[in-house]
Amino acid sequence: MDKVIDVDFPVTWQSPVFVRIGNGMRERIDAPDAALAALLHLWPASSQSEYAVAKHRCADAIAQGSPDLARLAFGEAAVSARVL
Repeated sequence: MDKVIDVDFPVTWQSPVFVRIGNGMRERIDAPDAALAALLHLWPASSQSEYAVAKHRCADAIAQGSPDLARLAFGEAAVSARVL
């Protein structure tokens, strides 16, 4: 068994997190990869500790970690940044 099978399937959350960043429309974030993209490219407050935790948890969930921990951390970051 020397072969590694690479399975490429998206990791999604059972219930999405809705955020409104700036004056934009409400956005549905339903997976760690979408949350990480929002954190990296749209997030208004990157100096908060919740931001760093959410970024780490989302990256972990994409690789192999827990999507539930990523969702919880993203939600906490959204509350802290006042975009939830």
